[in-house]
Amino acid sequence: MTPLERCIAAFKQPGQPQPFYAALDQAVKDTLGHILFTLLYRTPDGKRVRRIYTNMPKAYPVGGFKEVAATPWNTHVIEGQRAYVGYTATDIRWAFFDHELIKSLGCDSVINMPVIYDGRVLGTMNLLAAEQHYSEADVPRLEPFAALLAAPFLQAIDADPDKPG
Repeated sequence: MTPLERCIAAFKQPGQPQPFYAALDQAVKDTLGHILFTLLYRTPDGKRVRRIYTNMPKAYPVGGFKEVAATPWNTHVIEGQRAYVGYTATDIRWAFFDHELIKSLGCDSVINMPVIYDGRVLGTMNLLAAEQHYSEADVPRLEPFAALLAAPFLQAIDADPDKPG
């Protein structure tokens, strides 16, 4: 089975979305590699992103969130609907306020892959690894995995604890 086929098979398991998230984590690791892997969805008001999966829960717990600010990263990924590829610790420092924690985990490169459905960014799939690990050529290899996240992200957005009404 290919990594993508393993993800599709995981969708059929009961107890979703955790079986799928675990299969996705492994599939992406097998495809591109990563040290840190997280999934964040945009809250219904669009003002925050909330973590729904992490392979490092002590450093980045599920349920944690970040405020969405008017930054160049936000313009590129959320508004521009484009993946962000950072090659070095300098690129991570440019994009993230928690760059020191990221570096302490051995991560100096990143891909933030937007999950896009119906013309809007639902959230991001985030891979971090050693310096120079990722390149722009990796983005198309992640697109099928990101597409599989649309339904789970829509479900998470619908169940958001801060959702009005």
